[in-house]
Order: sequence, then C-alpha cells, then structure tokens
Amino acid sequence: MSPTITTSSEANGNVSAATARAAASAAASAEAAGPQPVTMAKALNTALADAMHADSSVLVFGEDVGMLGGVFRITDGLTATFGEQRCFDTPLAESGIVGMAVGMAINGMRPVIEMQFDAFAYPAFEQIVSHVAKMHNRTKGAVKLPMVIRIPYGGGIGGVEHHCDSSESYYAHTAGLKVYTPATVADGYRMLREAIDSDDPVIFMEPKKMYWTKDQVDLGELRREQAEGTTTGRTSEGRAAVARPGTDATLIAYGPSLPTALAAAEAAALEGRSLEVIDVRTIVPFDDETVCESVRKTGRAVVIAEAHGFASVSSEIVARVQERCFHYLAAPIRRVTGFDVPYPAPKLEKYYLPGVDRILDAVDDLQWEN
Repeated sequence: MSPTITTSSEANGNVSAATARAAASAAASAEAAGPQPVTMAKALNTALADAMHADSSVLVFGEDVGMLGGVFRITDGLTATFGEQRCFDTPLAESGIVGMAVGMAINGMRPVIEMQFDAFAYPAFEQIVSHVAKMHNRTKGAVKLPMVIRIPYGGGIGGVEHHCDSSESYYAHTAGLKVYTPATVADGYRMLREAIDSDDPVIFMEPKKMYWTKDQVDLGELRREQAEGTTTGRTSEGRAAVARPGTDATLIAYGPSLPTALAAAEAAALEGRSLEVIDVRTIVPFDDETVCESVRKTGRAVVIAEAHGFASVSSEIVARVQERCFHYLAAPIRRVTGFDVPYPAPKLEKYYLPGVDRILDAVDDLQWEN
C-alpha cells in the first residue's frame, strides 16, 4: 500500500537538506549551461521535478514510479528528492490509481499519474470516461479535476502487444478530456508543465520511442519562461507548429509520427519536391487554423499516424481539413497509418508502422499530373 498523503510541509520535512541542496545546485547549473543535448526523458523528468518544486499540491504516483523511477525512468529521483508522500508506488490496479487521483483532484491536489504502458490504461478506461471526463460538466462547473494521466504510447521499441498501442483516438473521442502529445524535447518540458497547470484533466501521450532522442535545449530558458509567465503567446494548447516549411504538399503528423514525416520531407527535397510538415501537438483542442492555412497554401495533404486508420484521429483530421479547405484541394487527402490489425510481433513492426517510402508513395499519388 502507498503511504498516507500528508501536507506539503510534512512531506518536505522528510526530504534531507543535503538532497534539497543537491537538487537546487543541479537546477542552477542547468540554468547557467545554456543549450545542451537533452533527451525527451530528461525534459519530462525535469518538468515533473520543477512542477513539484513550484506547487506542493502536485503529486506523482503509479506502478514502479517511486524507487525504480518508472519503466522508462521518467520519474527517476523524484522520491529521493520529494519523499514518499509526494512520489510513491501503487498496487498494480490502474482503475484504483485513476480513482484515487480523482478523489485527490476533487480535494485540491494536482495528481500526475503514470499508466506504465499504453494498453495498461484500458482497465482504468471506465474511470476515465465516466468520472474524469464528466465530473466538471456533471457538477455544472463546481468541481474541477486538475489531473494528468501520463501514457507512454506507440511503437518503435520492439515491444509486443499490450505495450505498443496507439490509443489516442479513444481519449480524443471522449468529450471533457484534453489530449496532448509532444514530439520535441522542448515541447516535452513545456507541454507537461502546461498540462499540470491546467484545471482540466489532461491525457498526456508520450511517444515512448522518442524518450531517448536528443535536441539542443536550454532548460534554464524554459524554466524562466514558466516562472515569469512569458510563455503567453507560445502556449502549446490548441496550437500546432510548422515543423518544416514547404510549398508543394502538407504532411500532418503528431507524436511518434513527426520524425518520420520530417524524414520523408527531407527525402522528397532530394527529388525536388517541397513538403511542409505540421506538428499537431495537442490533439484536443485541435488547431484548425494552422493546419488549414498550410493546406490552403499547398493544395495537397497527407495525414500520418501510427494508430489504425479506421475511425481514428487521422480520420477526424481528414474530415476537418476537407470541410474547411475543399475548394483549395488539388487532390483528395491521403492517409498513411498503422494497418487495421492488432499490433504485430517485434520483427514485423517495421512493416506495420508508417515509413518514409509509404509516405512518399502517398505524396506521389496526389494527382500531380493535374
């Protein structure tokens, strides 16, 4: 069983002065260092630590997130720094984890919980749909649920079924939930801090194959933006980003599919074709303006996602773009997605996941002869 939750002052009393000084020294060093190679895992870990430092109501819990630091080590060091009252392990019961988080959020806390793998969250789906998503509306706005459900998702790690699902469509379809999915290291930090600060429940989808990717990131600058409130105008919620400018066609991607889309655009450039790449960033709320501005400019679009194509987020994106850009389209919108089969064995996933060749084939099929 997890420890009884105490007040923040009691919890902080359990943290040694030496540990606190070490954490402060590490943060100061990071701020002074400027841009450095940072992994997505490090950015997420730093975002959690900074949020817990900034707000004593932020708690982190889930399966093996305490002393182990999580399967992917995203919570590494949090228990040592903040004590077992604020970062602790739970029984292997996802429904119970989410249910406990609901109760905590109702009572003024900001729980951040981890669903160890994407498909492991399914036992908690009834809690998420019936309570997390509906509590605010059910109480006519009287009760808020400021909670974050972190879900490592997608393939590309050689995992087996139940470990590589792309389950974002289930959550996007559920009114009352926000759905975030960062695809860059900087967005990993910024979007997780925004999710924790939100008074609405956020499903935070983390592309697990990107945990070890590195970007040049100034964590100190990201911290200053957050502390000073200078992220206004650069907030991620409901804002897509142009990841690569282009003129001939638009590739629309999110999360684990963004690197593949960028690689396809790079390959297309060698063939003389200019592809613009849009990073959706937040699936809910969705940024129609940025996506449609790009498609109106290029006249052609391909939507890329690892999830199954049928009744999916990619389906919704195609419908929204078609409704808003019909008279600008030079060709039907194409999709490159995972196939409509259960996730395959590790040796076969390269055939299942969208790849550069499949994307370029779809681009070639955009009626260029017209």
